Amino acid sequence: MNDMISRRELLASAASIAAALALPAVAGCGRPAPAGDNRAGLPPGAAVPNDDVARLTQWTATLRNEGLSAKTVAVGKSATRAGELAVGTPYEPFTLEAYLKAGGDPSAREPLVLSLTRFDCVTLVESSLAVARVADDRGAASWERFGREVERMRYRNGTRGGYSSRLHYFSEWIADGEKRGLVRNIARELGGIEDRRPLRFMTEHRGSYPALRDETVLAEIGRMERGLDDEPRVMIPADGIAAVADRIATGDVLGFATAISGLDVTHSAFAYRGADGVLKVLHAPLSGGTVEITRTTLTEYVGAIRRATGILVARPLRG
Repeated sequence: MNDMISRRELLASAASIAAALALPAVAGCGRPAPAGDNRAGLPPGAAVPNDDVARLTQWTATLRNEGLSAKTVAVGKSATRAGELAVGTPYEPFTLEAYLKAGGDPSAREPLVLSLTRFDCVTLVESSLAVARVADDRGAASWERFGREVERMRYRNGTRGGYSSRLHYFSEWIADGEKRGLVRNIARELGGIEDRRPLRFMTEHRGSYPALRDETVLAEIGRMERGLDDEPRVMIPADGIAAVADRIATGDVLGFATAISGLDVTHSAFAYRGADGVLKVLHAPLSGGTVEITRTTLTEYVGAIRRATGILVARPLRG
């Protein structure tokens, strides 16, 4: 996306918040609820689970053996191959928030939660891109390198600090990544329109965020939200997706825009074209419970999401 109502948290759908906001389960990536257990987080000095290390080794080897780590290959294509290898992996929300339930301090430096054996929608995107970038390095694929790649995508300016340093709104994840050469926002060149609605979902739903019980963190999140007012999102309207579908490439990162007040997107995914050339979605959905490639087209998928307004589109770069 590792998740809860933040960027992961904001990719909301399910239980009480879904009922309150009428979010569709098909698009959801998390919800505001007590943070889950700490299976995905590791205490200091703990060993990385063997299954995760094995996947990193196997997946990077696959990308290299198939020629997908070459500089001439789009990193998005390499990342979606990693996503294909993840198909069937369990969806698990709230893992980035587990430290808070365990009594962690949201103003202190966040633990870096990593996994290749469970995903939410955003951590699938981050982890697949991280695997692709690790595969670029011809040396042994290390968990430390994988962690550095995830960290520089997940946190503002690539610097991990407290809870408020995380890129909670997915539109900021795109904007911050573009500033640092990790992605290119292509929505405007695809004929996108601006969405200038202010993002205030986190502060307006403070009770859904355990971290926002801390007044200092609440103030920091409020400043972050206000700071995004001059950075409108550019999205492809839902009724315009079909007209530009042929210009969306495998591996482009998608954010599914919503009409919900104060919120930018409800889900994230990769655009995906298989051998048949049909544009679909590769994602980690709440509904279904595992990483999958949709049977429906991207246009059909967006059309089935209640209150969806369109898509944000960013093209990953080698960085």
